[in-house]
Amino acid sequence: MAAEPAQVYYGGQAVIEGVMIRGPEHMAVAVRHPNGHIITHSERLSGIYTGRSRRIPLLRGVVVLWETLALGMRALNFSSRIAFEEEDEDGQPVEFPEKAFLGTMLLALIFVVAVFFAAPILLAHLLERWDVARAWVVLAEGVVRLGLFVGYIAAIGLLPDIRRVFQYHGAEHMTIHAYEAGRPLTVAEVRRFPKEHQRCGTSFLLVVVLVALVTFFVFDLLVDEGLLVRVASRIVLIPVVAGVSYELLRFGARYRENGLVRALFAPNIALQALTTKVPDDSQVEVAIAAFEATLEAAGPGRGAPAP
Repeated sequence: MAAEPAQVYYGGQAVIEGVMIRGPEHMAVAVRHPNGHIITHSERLSGIYTGRSRRIPLLRGVVVLWETLALGMRALNFSSRIAFEEEDEDGQPVEFPEKAFLGTMLLALIFVVAVFFAAPILLAHLLERWDVARAWVVLAEGVVRLGLFVGYIAAIGLLPDIRRVFQYHGAEHMTIHAYEAGRPLTVAEVRRFPKEHQRCGTSFLLVVVLVALVTFFVFDLLVDEGLLVRVASRIVLIPVVAGVSYELLRFGARYRENGLVRALFAPNIALQALTTKVPDDSQVEVAIAAFEATLEAAGPGRGAPAP
């Protein structure tokens, strides 16, 4: 099908043998069934996913962070049912109960907070025993957090199954590029575009890590109330960090043609060398199917300016 110039910012995520695409008011998931055909599912979004909070600067960053987790888990559940051929008697994918979703998300949040926020504090705190200047202790914490983040991504990328997910991630980016360029959504056209994208969720996470480094650095220089307060501040300040990070990412996407802005955001693109891989044609087909399902669910003329 021929694509029209984009009126909105579309985003998405790679899932097990598939892609999820999120539009202004709808999301769709397309998954390659083990038998070879593509199964799609679309649904209308409401509540926090489309509400006024998504248009309020700073607050929308927190909303997007939650949305990434919630919609990602929902899409992952659907894709896993398809990929592992678990269907009910009507031939529909078996889904986990909503409570199981919330439990999984809670565990994921605890893991993120423990590994990427609390652990670096404890490691850096050891430096204080050698009377290292406070500024260096806080800086060491940020460097450790960044190292854990990049190291984790590099390590899981060595797993064959995760590498396939990263290929679908690349297919998602390439398809969005093609749509934003007003090109037809065909495999041949999509393959012309890069697998990296300025608005990638990986870029968001990297910006979060860097903004956290600066935010926590300033906080610790102004407030010195011991280890417990320091750990608590990392948790309490997560919404602030997410809000600022998202605004910076939007700024970078809006002025991506500016040479200075491109240079500042070059690390985001470089990091995607780890999180995106070149997809094959069948994976591009799945990404196109997900995008077209999102457009179809929205209906003609339903696009709205990005918030």
